[in-house]
Amino acid sequence: MSATWESETPPDPVDIGALGWVLVVGRGTVLIALITVCLVLLLLLRLVEIPIWGQGRPITPFIVQFVCRNAFRILGIGFSSHGTPMRGAGAVVANHSSWLDIFTLNACKRIYFVSKAEVAHWPGIGILARATGTVFIERDRRQARAQTAVFVERLETGHKLLFFPEGTSTDGLRVLPFKSTLFGAFFADPLRESLKVQPVSVIYHAPDGQPVRFYGWWGDMEFGPHLLKTLSAPRQGRVELIYHTPLKVSEFQNRKALAATAEALVRAGLEAYLPEAED
Repeated sequence: MSATWESETPPDPVDIGALGWVLVVGRGTVLIALITVCLVLLLLLRLVEIPIWGQGRPITPFIVQFVCRNAFRILGIGFSSHGTPMRGAGAVVANHSSWLDIFTLNACKRIYFVSKAEVAHWPGIGILARATGTVFIERDRRQARAQTAVFVERLETGHKLLFFPEGTSTDGLRVLPFKSTLFGAFFADPLRESLKVQPVSVIYHAPDGQPVRFYGWWGDMEFGPHLLKTLSAPRQGRVELIYHTPLKVSEFQNRKALAATAEALVRAGLEAYLPEAED
């Protein structure tokens, strides 16, 4: 996780009572069992997919989607969406608020995340990321051409690639300026005339009585305590996805114009469905 954004106020303290620990054990056990069983099944099925379809994954993404949908049921977090997810290959860009975004964005539509290379080596999460087809990128301009080639290959395979253009996560109450660098890959000759980019707003609503940024995960916040806080909540909140109209890359002069339009749509969706974002 990048620490490029910090709140003006410190994170809310994590205070877990007796009931909370019971929920941590109960929910955590079921969630781990779900992920473990499905990961083993996914890896076995990849042994079939790889020799036949290569980068294509006609079966295993359904397993990922099944896990993500049921993770919300286990956690007790409500889920809803508005708008229509884009059909076919393309790119998806969204605001980034939490590690929960992984479950949120996969629950409604089968996608493949684009992540910084360090994530591949994170304990636990790295294994899951690699198994589910995450595209890892280096933050080095010298790698830009090679990374563009990877994006082109995956998009031409029919994959939907998910980018977080803010470059970091926030408290969920704002949208940071979109970095336009990765949008440059969408203008590559094999893609520009046909590719569409769908902006998506991700909005988390805190449990009743909790701070509005309850699900936000940012700065130097550690994953463990935030996970425990989420698992231990007696009452959970909900998350909404707003699918905006896909943008045709060919209709934009350059990557900066495309990034600015996508950013404006994502921010408008957040402000419309989460009035607290303006506070």
